[in-house]
Amino acid sequence: MAKQSEQILEEQLIINLQKLGYDYITVLNEEALIRNLKLQLEKHNKVNFSEAEFDKVLNILNKGTVFEKGKTLRQKQHIVRDNGDNLYFEFLNTEHWCQNEYQVTNQVTQEGKYVNRYDITLLINGMPLVQIELKRRGLEMKEAFNQLNRYQRHSFNASYALYQYVQVFIISNGVNTKYFANNRYQDFKQTFYWTDIQNKRVTNLLEGFADAFLEPCHISKMICKYIVLNEANKIPMILRPYQYYAVEALIERVKNTARNGYIWHTTGSGKTLTSFKASQILMKLPQIHKVVFVVDRKDLDYQTTKEFNSFQEGSIDGADNTSNLVKQFTDNYIDKKGEHKNSKLIVTTIQKLNTAISKLKYEGKMAGLKDKRIVFIFDECHRSQFGDTHQRIKSFFNNSQLFGFTGTPIFADNANKNDLGKRTTKDLFEDCLHKYVITDAIRDENVLKFSVEYVGRYKHKDGRETAIDIEVEDIDTTALMEDPKRLIKIADYIIAHHDRKTQNKRFTAMFCVDSVKTLIKYYEIFKRRKIEGTHDLKIATIFSYASNEDDAEANGFISEEVSVVEEPRALYGLQAHSREKLDEFIADYNVMFGSAYSTKDSESFYNYYNDISAKVKDGKIDVLLVVNMFLTGFDSKTLNTLYVDKNLKYHGLIQAYSRTNRILNEQKSQGNIVAFRNLKNRTDEAITLFSNKDAIEVIIMQPYEDYTQEFEKAYQKLISIARFPDDVSELVTEEDELEFVRAFRNVMRIKNIMTSFADFNWDDLQMGEQEFEDFKSKYLDLYDKVKHEHAKEKASILDDVDFELELIHRDEINVTYIIQLLIKLKAANKGDDEKTKQEIANLLSTETTLRSKRELIERFIEENLPLIKDTDEVTGEFDKFWDKEQKQAFEKLIDEEKLSKEKTEKLIEDYLFAEREPLTDDLLDLIEGEKPSILQRKKRRDGILLRIKDFVETFINGMVG
Repeated sequence: MAKQSEQILEEQLIINLQKLGYDYITVLNEEALIRNLKLQLEKHNKVNFSEAEFDKVLNILNKGTVFEKGKTLRQKQHIVRDNGDNLYFEFLNTEHWCQNEYQVTNQVTQEGKYVNRYDITLLINGMPLVQIELKRRGLEMKEAFNQLNRYQRHSFNASYALYQYVQVFIISNGVNTKYFANNRYQDFKQTFYWTDIQNKRVTNLLEGFADAFLEPCHISKMICKYIVLNEANKIPMILRPYQYYAVEALIERVKNTARNGYIWHTTGSGKTLTSFKASQILMKLPQIHKVVFVVDRKDLDYQTTKEFNSFQEGSIDGADNTSNLVKQFTDNYIDKKGEHKNSKLIVTTIQKLNTAISKLKYEGKMAGLKDKRIVFIFDECHRSQFGDTHQRIKSFFNNSQLFGFTGTPIFADNANKNDLGKRTTKDLFEDCLHKYVITDAIRDENVLKFSVEYVGRYKHKDGRETAIDIEVEDIDTTALMEDPKRLIKIADYIIAHHDRKTQNKRFTAMFCVDSVKTLIKYYEIFKRRKIEGTHDLKIATIFSYASNEDDAEANGFISEEVSVVEEPRALYGLQAHSREKLDEFIADYNVMFGSAYSTKDSESFYNYYNDISAKVKDGKIDVLLVVNMFLTGFDSKTLNTLYVDKNLKYHGLIQAYSRTNRILNEQKSQGNIVAFRNLKNRTDEAITLFSNKDAIEVIIMQPYEDYTQEFEKAYQKLISIARFPDDVSELVTEEDELEFVRAFRNVMRIKNIMTSFADFNWDDLQMGEQEFEDFKSKYLDLYDKVKHEHAKEKASILDDVDFELELIHRDEINVTYIIQLLIKLKAANKGDDEKTKQEIANLLSTETTLRSKRELIERFIEENLPLIKDTDEVTGEFDKFWDKEQKQAFEKLIDEEKLSKEKTEKLIEDYLFAEREPLTDDLLDLIEGEKPSILQRKKRRDGILLRIKDFVETFINGMVG
């Protein structure tokens, strides 16, 4: 049977959409799009616009970024009519989302930087709000994703930029279909499959997806209710299906019952976004007096408030103390700007809420709320201290509903019997309204798998081996665990393998240990090793010390360091010696980052906490050393490794492991767990409890040996296409080149996973490291070829291939790094110099930031390096060489293209600052003398832009670390 073509798929989808209620319309270009928009807005608003009035409408539409246009789409609009009257209208009915006008069109042509023609567009009230890009069966969806990214760069922002109003993108090859919001900075990993309520994927475009997702009322609901405009990052976000079903179930529960419930969504699946959207919708229900979002630690209070406010700026004023909380409840709250706030949404801690309803001094003020309809939403509702306050809330508020969100519910098996009396999440919250467990999330690629390595075994005197956390009669395990020799070996192991685990510090790590006492010992070992010159890792730490910590550690759960009923104090219970050490370690941090934190008061401590949080997320801390803090509730996509010297189990183990498995990009292929204790059984128990009995193989990465076998299969496929690297140049057709790109890309993906294992060794593989580097060079040659052919507007089937350069590029490899190798080369003895030369040659041919500089660096090595007498002179001589070459290249550019020197310098500065391609008029304005004709403008503009980009890539990008 012949493959279904893209055209047939497009035609069949349009027929299906017409059956669902879309009217088909032919729209050839932007002019026709605007004519239709006028008619549809008039129909929707029951009004007629004059040409002058509609120009005002277009003027409103033409303003702002994609993010700002998302706001414009949802706001009520106003213009002054020709006769002076005020006219109020809307682009979209967001309250009654089914009451809009629906059309479908295809093959709309838009000319921007290049001429693009879009597959299928869904128009709502004439606005292009959903764009569908198709590929024929058998092709990767990522090609359609990349195609949409090119449209965003090349034509969506052209002219009136109506396609910047697209809210939802759909990509499909017929068999597989995914959706995502209009955020051009997201990775392909951040695209989603739709599912039914049981988390079963609905992937076939024609047989399921169109009916379920593109049905007019449903797609309108997704746009109107389930897109969040993230204020912090100025991007739109769309809910994933499990988030959608959870919010729908919760809202339904509130509207139609007085019962409670909880949502079980695995750690890392985006519970904060889900709970925010639920809170936002609940706030708008007239029968609800207040929505109270409850967390159980000050650090989470800060983090959650910040995240909520990022979704909707100013939506939450976190109550600083119990008195302010009571004012928020009673609508007497004055914010820091002196403005009276009457917010229906409150974020507070469990401790402050408990105080507000327990202390006599607040009783009179809170009494009026007893019968009000209040919805409480509890974040991380598995936390152990929650149980007691739960009953107080139910007793105080007579008309309340309580909902919990958790990634790790409390079951009978993992309940802390001493604290909870074996009460479970179900006992406290009644029914589970929606489940999305870790196996669902890994299958959907919404979180990563874990790669768990167990390091370290100890021998008895009789030769028997013992896992280091097992109790045995003839070994004093406490003494063994705290033995300085053991701690030094573990610290040295981390130093030796950290670069491998974090891909040369592209990612960051946490190291969790069993007590503050042990943490202090580890920190001092790392500090001593750094002074000795063994490593240059940026190590930071934070801890507090609760009085019951030893008991908590004994049962393997993660305790809460700060857990007091009144205002949480960071240093509650902190022993004098520990506090002195913490201040000493904070002083090291202050030196490292130029800050001035201390433990003098809670505010300074929490500022320190917040700064550490930000720096871990930004990748500025290599290893964060902790006991319990940051092991729950902390979300950093750049963190990929957890070193463990701590007994963990059940929800504590899953929570800690899950710090590492947030989705980011292609380089982050798994979360790495390096356990220095034998947690194998506990890991299996936790995974079984929080997913299902068959889930362990899915969640844990395969053994290293399995990946070597996968690599060999991928390698055999590669050499069946090109036996040797030089054979790639002899490939005749673009189809052959396409097969090579896909085959080598698969080799790179598997190698990327393998290199995170401590056991990785090229000797285990048939393919040698040099052969891999040579093939990588050919792979990049093809990428360069496609890039330049595209600039010349030559069609190529390779245009739609994702080369996944992120699997190659290492940010720390730049010219500064090369200079260090040049110094090494200058100082090398004969015999070592050839090895260093080869290393430099490999980097110049395979690192994307260096390839444009290859010819110049090689010339410096051949012509200038032999004349340098002292290694201390290498850096200075290279800088002089580079400055000279840069000036000559710039003069050549100015002379050959006949440009203004001053204007060109200014344009390059602006280009580097804004990171955005200059406009056509700005480029043509650089030309001195006669300007090009209309027919010559595009060719001339493209030529100048290409030369400027080549100049920047060669002489500026990648020059410093």
